[in-house]
Amino acid sequence: MKTYSSRAEVPIEETWNLADLYSDLESWEKDFSKIESMIPKLKEFDGCIHNGISLYQYLKLSEQLSYTFNHLYAYSMLKVDEDTRNTVSQSLMDRMKGLSVKVSGATSFFMPFLLSLEESTLKAFISEEKGLDYFAEDLFDSFRYKPHVLTKDQEAVLSQLGEALSAPSTTFGMLNNADIKFGEVTGENGEKIELTRGMYSKLIEDEDRKKRMEAYKAYYKPYVSAKNTISSTLSGAIKNNVTLARIRNYPSALEKALFGDMIPKEVYENLITATKENIAPLHQYTKIRKEKLQLDELRQYDLSVPLVKGVKKEIPYEEAFELMLKGLAPLGEDYVETLKEFKKSRFIDVRETPGKRSGAYNLGVYGVHPFILLNHQDDLDSLFTLVHECGHGVHSKLSSQYQPQITARYSIFVAEVASTVNEVLMMNYLIDHEHDPELKKYLLNHFIDKFKGTFFTQVMFGEFEKRTHELAEQGKPLNVEVFNSIYESLFREYNGPDVVFDDEVKYGWSRIPHFYRPFYVYKYATGFASAIHLATKILDGDKETLSAYLEFLKSGSSDYPLELLKKTGVDLTTPTPIQNTLKRFKELVAEFSEL
Repeated sequence: MKTYSSRAEVPIEETWNLADLYSDLESWEKDFSKIESMIPKLKEFDGCIHNGISLYQYLKLSEQLSYTFNHLYAYSMLKVDEDTRNTVSQSLMDRMKGLSVKVSGATSFFMPFLLSLEESTLKAFISEEKGLDYFAEDLFDSFRYKPHVLTKDQEAVLSQLGEALSAPSTTFGMLNNADIKFGEVTGENGEKIELTRGMYSKLIEDEDRKKRMEAYKAYYKPYVSAKNTISSTLSGAIKNNVTLARIRNYPSALEKALFGDMIPKEVYENLITATKENIAPLHQYTKIRKEKLQLDELRQYDLSVPLVKGVKKEIPYEEAFELMLKGLAPLGEDYVETLKEFKKSRFIDVRETPGKRSGAYNLGVYGVHPFILLNHQDDLDSLFTLVHECGHGVHSKLSSQYQPQITARYSIFVAEVASTVNEVLMMNYLIDHEHDPELKKYLLNHFIDKFKGTFFTQVMFGEFEKRTHELAEQGKPLNVEVFNSIYESLFREYNGPDVVFDDEVKYGWSRIPHFYRPFYVYKYATGFASAIHLATKILDGDKETLSAYLEFLKSGSSDYPLELLKKTGVDLTTPTPIQNTLKRFKELVAEFSEL
């Protein structure tokens, strides 16, 4: 694999073309000044919206500002991510953050104003100004929050408490990212080196069991040492969620979290119930893992190591792109042509270079196109990252193409569907076209482990959140013992009787940042289940499902997430999609077992 010592060495066709946003800094500055001049004009509407015409003028100006602001912000962010050390790019980003504060200040009056209106008044405004038809659905969606909004004075007090209420999350973030230091582990040459998170994710998959155990013990040690502090931050975060839900008149913290996407709590409960009723294949896979690794005792640090050893497949970027086109062919010619355009028109920044932001993402920019960041390593994981991000990219491109600005952005609840459908199709293609039995086993194992991490683990986390919030709602104490007890019982229930427990296992809750963003992780599981359901039908040649899925990709947020998915044949208000997903997992385990 070729490595690059600077961005200038990367072939231009493997870099994104930011001139599609701004051809030079001068044009960026021009738009920046434009926004600065629009801000006071927006502020003038405070206290001056008395009819449909003035309401329309405010909303129209606000949308125009948002369009240009998003272009400015995207350019600054993408420039920083090309090279995080570049001070010119950093200064653009700093200026955008300052501009963002000014925009928020100028528009903060609007939501309290809107929710102070009677519904009849809003309807009268809409009937007198034709232009408001475009904004009507959005306005009435905001109106749903009316029963949960307090008086102006109470809202002012709550907004002032914002920083204090986010203290548990901030404290955990500082502890987790800055203060926690992992113990030392043995390096390649027998010397002692300090463990890092990146190193841990590699070591926990190492074939040498002693290395895995050493890394595992070192990784958990600081969390166990700080258990009382972390218990206090998590308990505080949960109690804050519960208190805010009560203050805002929601039946529970869970229902408050689901309200924005209009998700009934039955969807959350179905997910947990259906998963636990069909947990046997996961236990069977754990048993296979124990036998394949030839262990007397299977422990937590044995659960991530690949079961098929010594398989390394090099896939250069050009080959990876061609493989993706073949793997995603079931989505039709138009889909494949859209992917070719991504490469030809330079939507993708491919190579890892010094200073470039790590990881991968897709950023959809309305009125332009998606921008995809990769750090391609010419291996199997990089192929799947490419396929995953291109799934998001096509979703962004089609939603922007077929939706007006107001409904072009899709909800996080459906975001992972498009990326995971692509991964499932790609995996099926690779397995079907692989003649090397070892590589075929490796791919199956890779898919099963992906399934375990994206589906089962997230459902387990979701149940942990549900149970801890319910205890807080009942006024029961939350402390280390309570968290340990719940986490340990869930881990045993999900992973089965073949795992022998080290003391560290029960402290798993202490290292999960997602627990400070309440009731979020379940979306990974519902997205994964929806994608498995759709990909299976598409692979079976179901033309109706394919057509409905392609329409879904064009839908943005033109309807609520559950309704958009129902149009594709996925009804998450029933257990069926979850049951079908678990049936697929059972088949994978059976196939792997036979091999």
